[in-house]
Parts: sequence; structure tokens; C-alpha cells
Amino acid sequence: MRDGVKEVAPGRFREVFGRAFEDFVVGHVYEHRPGRTITDTDNVWFTLLTMNTHPAHFDYEFAKKTEFGKPLVCSPLTVALMVGMSVSDISQKAVANLGWDNIRLTHPLFCGDTLYAESEVLDKRESSSRPEQGIVTVRTIGKNQHGDVVCTFNRTMLVWKRGCGPVDD
Repeated sequence: MRDGVKEVAPGRFREVFGRAFEDFVVGHVYEHRPGRTITDTDNVWFTLLTMNTHPAHFDYEFAKKTEFGKPLVCSPLTVALMVGMSVSDISQKAVANLGWDNIRLTHPLFCGDTLYAESEVLDKRESSSRPEQGIVTVRTIGKNQHGDVVCTFNRTMLVWKRGCGPVDD
């Protein structure tokens, strides 16, 4: 494998995503690209799909009366996008998410903003009960196009070791 591509037969290549347990290094930071510009449609659909009835997310007249003066992006959408943006880097080879901790929403995000994310490896350890897997914890930071931190959280995953599991197919 080289540069995210694996030769599967002579002259035939397959794109490879994700990191095996061994590839994670505590202290390394992975920038997740591309960023994602959030549209009004994204926000309204997600808000209503998840049955969030707070008008600050989809009622422009109500939102005008808030301190923000316009609708806020629904905070679970921000978290979901950050997780999604990180999958090809962080959890493409995960067995399971074990949890999210310390979710903080530190700056408002609005429709039209572009969200970027990066993850720092905080910890990794061998699984005591699953010898073919390990546990990795990362801190993911979301920033808008101006560099304002809009959200942070820690995420812990169970990850396959290299050569194990269905992820090497």
C-alpha cells in the first residue's frame, strides 16, 4: 500500500481509507478534508428529521428576535458532520464507537458557514479482551471558515489491528 492506494492485482488499484490501530500515534493531529458548507436546507431537514421543534433553527422570524438575529445550525448536526468528516481518517477501520465525551459547543454556527474538523490522538491501548483490536481516543475540534472553534468532543473507538477484520478486503 502506498499513498492511500493498494495494488490488488497487476495494474489494478483500490483506494484505501482509514487507519489501523498501529497507525495511530498519540499527539498526532489529522486534518479532515474537505470542509462542509452548511445550507439552510441541511439545517431545516436535520432539525425536523430529528424532531427538534425549537424555532431558533428553522423559524426565521423567531430567530430574528434572538441575540443571534438569524437561525442557528442545530447542534447535533454540527456533531454529526464532524464525526462524518473524520470517518475516512479516524474510524474507517473501527469495529464500533464506544462513546463521545465532553461535547462542547463554544461558538454559534450559521447556515452559510463552512465547517472544518481535525482530530488529535489522545490515547491508544491494546484491548484486554480482543487481541485483534485496540482502543483509540481522539479529541475532535470543529472550526468555522474564520477559524473560530465551534465544537469540541472526545471520541473513543474500538479499532481493528492491521491485517485483521473485514476492513482489509
